[in-house]
Amino acid sequence: MSKFKGIPENSTTSDDRLIAIDIMRGIVIVLMAFDHASGVFNAGRYVTDSAAFYSAGSVIPAAQFIARWITHLCAPTFLFLAGWSLSLSIRAKKEAGVSDGCIDLFLLKRGLLILFLDPIWMSIGFGYGIVFQVLYAIGGSLCCMILLRRLKNHSIWVLGLILILFSEALVRLATQFGSIDSLGIFGAFLLTGGRIGSWAYVLYPLLPWLGYMALGWGTGQLSVAGQIKHPASFFGKIGFITLFIYIIVRGFNGYGNMLLYRDDGSLLQWLHVSKYPPSLSFATLELGIMFVCLALLFAYNKYGPPRDWNPLTVYGQTPLFFYILHVHLLSVAAWLLDLKKKGGLSETLLATLAVLLFLYPACWWYRRLKISHKYPLLRYL
Repeated sequence: MSKFKGIPENSTTSDDRLIAIDIMRGIVIVLMAFDHASGVFNAGRYVTDSAAFYSAGSVIPAAQFIARWITHLCAPTFLFLAGWSLSLSIRAKKEAGVSDGCIDLFLLKRGLLILFLDPIWMSIGFGYGIVFQVLYAIGGSLCCMILLRRLKNHSIWVLGLILILFSEALVRLATQFGSIDSLGIFGAFLLTGGRIGSWAYVLYPLLPWLGYMALGWGTGQLSVAGQIKHPASFFGKIGFITLFIYIIVRGFNGYGNMLLYRDDGSLLQWLHVSKYPPSLSFATLELGIMFVCLALLFAYNKYGPPRDWNPLTVYGQTPLFFYILHVHLLSVAAWLLDLKKKGGLSETLLATLAVLLFLYPACWWYRRLKISHKYPLLRYL
């Protein structure tokens, strides 16, 4: 029996299939924890995933680069799955008779709460000024979905593709008569990202990242309509098509790379794509990997979903709770141990394992709390 009344049994919203979404989210939670542990403990952390951060011809340290590169999967997956989960949630609310006005108000309040968690709370943990990162992108995108959710399924898919395909064109058009800095604060928040004076950093501009949530929403709409009958095959095919597009874009080494071009034909240069802001090559590479992972997870679920104690399931079902705690715990641990920016990849891995183990019972408790108690505030976290 489907957990959502009125949703076809052959859709991808049955319990045994929804678990694939949770596990995918749990995987990127683990990768995210590793990346943030690296930011706190790793003295040799290598971050050049933007044309603004990289000098052409520079030597790329392989181990440090790969340690950073594997975490690129996180943000696109978070935005995509947030859009997918949102479509399922809203469908369930409408089935329960909740009005569009109440749904819109909920989206607005939750979107603003998540958005402001970045500058107000997460900035304390990161410790290098006021930051607008992935929570800003997710929260802002949720607010945008108040209007966008009313588009037809194919229209929101097209919008998501346009934002991803042409974000670089928008940047080039907007800067045709000046530099990126000339776009000012609105350009930074909406399109390019960048530093705002000496007090803030926008790392995830809204419009490019909104495209990922729009694609996730469209996919969720297909799933609730029962149009994805064989998800393993569906995502496998889309994944390989997306990766093929990545090879073309990165191979031509022109438009779609957000000015972060390949210096040569080495593997590291092929993988060295722009995340800040996200380029087309970044989007197709990471979404392609995510689609292939989803295909494998859906195929695995044919043999029975993992038990609910599975750490990936637990983290995947409590992502925001984990996120707002782990950075601060890592920072406090580094301060107490006097290891801030003094370790390497070994210390980073140990710190990652420690924070995952420490937060597992807390996430387990929080998940049970949300299930057993219908406190209004819990709906927003």
